[in-house]
Amino acid sequence: MQSKLLLTIAGGLGAVGVALGAFAAHGLKAILSPYLIGVFQTGVQYQFIHVLAVLACGVLLQLNLSDKAQKYFFRAAICFIIGILCFSGSLYALALTGIKWFGPITPFGGLLFMLGWGLFGYAALQMKEVNK
Repeated sequence: MQSKLLLTIAGGLGAVGVALGAFAAHGLKAILSPYLIGVFQTGVQYQFIHVLAVLACGVLLQLNLSDKAQKYFFRAAICFIIGILCFSGSLYALALTGIKWFGPITPFGGLLFMLGWGLFGYAALQMKEVNK
């Protein structure tokens, strides 16, 4: 069930990322400064990187993993998802509105990304070795 949920979320966030990337490339050029377009595109880039991380967690949860590895891959994915919402979401909001108070939310998302990668690595250490 967790794997199906993560894969579904990854698909949705991936589709939204494509739409936002196209919006930045075609719809925002006439509206935003090159700097703010860059801010928006940074959000899209980090969203895609971490969509792939959520996807990896979802696929890994399909394997015969220890309970501990499953738990930490799922927690890593949750950090990536919330990180996307905070990091990329705050950059989108900052670029589109110019409201500066969105800026302090971005580092919180970055911390969640780092925590997610740490949990991902820890989960990998909990995987059983397969001898072939």
